[in-house]
Amino acid sequence: MSETELPFAFGAPPLRARIRALPEDFFVEEVLGYEPDGNGEHAFLLVEKRGTNTDWLARELAKFAGTAPMNVGYAGMKDRHAVTRQAFTVQLPGKADPDWTAFPHADVTIQSLGRHSRKLKRGALRGNRFVLALREVEGDRAAAEARLAAIAARGVPNYFGEQRFGLGGGNVAQARAMFGGRRVDRDKRSILLSAARSHIFNGVLAERVSANAWDAPMEGEIWALEGSRSWFGPEPFNDTLAERLGRFDIHPSGPLWGRGETPAADAAGALEREVALRDEDLAKGLADARMDQERRALRLQPRDFAWRWRDDGALEVSFGLPAGAYATTVIRELAATQ
Repeated sequence: MSETELPFAFGAPPLRARIRALPEDFFVEEVLGYEPDGNGEHAFLLVEKRGTNTDWLARELAKFAGTAPMNVGYAGMKDRHAVTRQAFTVQLPGKADPDWTAFPHADVTIQSLGRHSRKLKRGALRGNRFVLALREVEGDRAAAEARLAAIAARGVPNYFGEQRFGLGGGNVAQARAMFGGRRVDRDKRSILLSAARSHIFNGVLAERVSANAWDAPMEGEIWALEGSRSWFGPEPFNDTLAERLGRFDIHPSGPLWGRGETPAADAAGALEREVALRDEDLAKGLADARMDQERRALRLQPRDFAWRWRDDGALEVSFGLPAGAYATTVIRELAATQ
């Protein structure tokens, strides 16, 4: 099953709409969960960019500061076709900050927040906050309101978004070729390993969505803790677990495939092994690459989920997501977008 054919939790989306008609229609604000510590040789910057690529901006910051690109850090890649606000660090040992207000790109605004003792590392963030505008909306507004309420109440399946799989989904095919012996550079290898894992995870989640078991337990379930990479189980489902599941403290989980056996048992484990067997070359390649078995929540709860119909006819939707989750995964349950 390709990533464009994944089943929906609530049926076909009730709307059709245009997304990213303007960069301002897709606003992303990074939530680090911490502040600069005030000491050290790293300038800590809050940067708002419009229509620019994160890697390109990191190189431009390095050039402006007179340092190597490797000395620039950021916690997450942000969409190019958007307005995004995120943190960067620039290592300046023994040097004063340049005049960041003179940065020579009109679509980039930089605010210096002081100094920090460490370079920002990939993934070192709590999540992201989104404000999205859907334009040229077609469909029944009452049905859309009902779908929005369902998303707020139950969340959505936590699929990996299409961005994970590259142009036309080609990263999975490239992963197969890599496992078959094709040589790739180190950075590309990491991307392809992630795509292979994500493809198997999406396959498991798709089966559980089809069975209406993406936000409900199966026998042999492994539970993922909200806001954490930790997991536990399997253990018999009981009133305590039901209460925690109901308040989104725990979620059913799926595999990020690697060496060894899935920790899921009984029906959940059998389903995971069956899906992995369908992509046996990917599963074996991940094991041979010495990736460990890890887990990811099957359910995604958009935080502070809100929406409004604007005077210009656009539907504005706002929500927060944890690191590693995709805004497009939320919107796909509401609208078919172009």
